[in-house]
Amino acid sequence: MKRRSDDLVVFLGPSLPEAEARRIAPCTVLPPARQGDVWRALSLKPRALVLVDGVFEAQPSVWHHELLAAMEVGVAVFGGGSMGALRASELAGQGMVGVGRIFGWYRDGVAVDDAEVALLHADAEHGWRPLTVPLVNVRHAAEQARKARVLGHPGAQALVDAAAAVFYQERTWARIREAVEPAWTRPVRDAWDAWFANGVEDLKRLDAIECIRTAADFVSRGEPPRPGERRNPSSLVRRRRLTEDVTRVGPRPVDSGRVMELLRGAPDAAAWAEAGLRRALLAGWARSLGLDATEEEIAAEEAAWWKERGIRASRREAFLAASGLDGPGLRRLCEARALERLALLNASRLLPDGPSWDEALASEARLGGQWEQAARALAEADEGPDEGP
Repeated sequence: MKRRSDDLVVFLGPSLPEAEARRIAPCTVLPPARQGDVWRALSLKPRALVLVDGVFEAQPSVWHHELLAAMEVGVAVFGGGSMGALRASELAGQGMVGVGRIFGWYRDGVAVDDAEVALLHADAEHGWRPLTVPLVNVRHAAEQARKARVLGHPGAQALVDAAAAVFYQERTWARIREAVEPAWTRPVRDAWDAWFANGVEDLKRLDAIECIRTAADFVSRGEPPRPGERRNPSSLVRRRRLTEDVTRVGPRPVDSGRVMELLRGAPDAAAWAEAGLRRALLAGWARSLGLDATEEEIAAEEAAWWKERGIRASRREAFLAASGLDGPGLRRLCEARALERLALLNASRLLPDGPSWDEALASEARLGGQWEQAARALAEADEGPDEGP
């Protein structure tokens, strides 16, 4: 199977240079993830996503809902190194794959604060170069120093405590060394200085490499997608995705929020919205009454919908992408159509003394004027042809 770089999408920033990620495996590297970025990345139709770095504080962080949505459509989601390790520890039970030491620390409760992976870094123009030291790297260095018998347990703990007390935007190795100095004896300080001069490992970098390699191995195996558990996100999440997602017209991404803005101004916007609301209400009501659409009923609705559209099979995937849909998304809409039909077919039984098909036909014809037209036609027929003189 021919590999596309979009098969593996990696959100990466200060943990590892973009070029190094590309040397590990063919991949599309995107900046640190912010809220909505995972939804938008799904339009690339990846087989696997790797979340390493993500924004926080000044910008909204990547939502759990986005990662769950990716897994729901069968995209394998891996996390490690930084924000990805944190999210993987939170979503491991839902199928997100955590990789690396930092993930293990969050999973096992060794690290509990989101800020343990925080650091100050340069912007994209300067390759997201880290400017300060994350606390997880200090923990790792303390462990390595203990293994090298440079620090004992009290000295290593003092190093971590001193680093934790320094605000992450000021946490450089020089600042940490200054903060821990009162807790160390002269021999300990000398031993550390000599050992540190040879360099310490960057754990976030090591974990990021391992995470990308693990995801690349998954993609190379060519395993078929395994759609995750289907979820029903809240109306808030659904509305946010409507505006934060992208629609892909061929290779060109179009902001879904702009599409919605254009649709709101269309002459038929109110009629479209009312039809959608009617279907959603009827489908929801049917579900609440215990009615379920069978796979055959949903498939029949999907086939009927494609026939109505008149789209050739070869153009269907592109049509779905330009409609802001994928296969599971279309199936959900067709399930709503099937439930709407079930509710209408069972209308006479869904309410006490409910409306019949004839009553519904009559009420709509009276409101639409078709009743008056039919009555006039019958009256004229009853009068018969005009008799001549």
